[in-house]
Amino acid sequence: SPRYPIAAARRGESGTVVLEVEVDAGGAPLSVEVASRSGSRDLDRAAVDAVSRWRFSPALDADGNPVPGRLTVPIDFKME
Repeated sequence: SPRYPIAAARRGESGTVVLEVEVDAGGAPLSVEVASRSGSRDLDRAAVDAVSRWRFSPALDADGNPVPGRLTVPIDFKME
């Protein structure tokens, strides 16, 4: 999970960042772009940084072979 940025937490910022992630056939992110901002630059940056390090299960073609793909990942930051 992305770490809640300390500065954003101090300011009481929360929100949802929606990311568009392009994944290679091995499951590694090739690109991570913000599709919808949270309203906080710190939260957006934390989401991109975290998802850039994730590994995904790659998409499969009709024969079951891994292929590159693209997916949408929402990241919620909520103060509890």
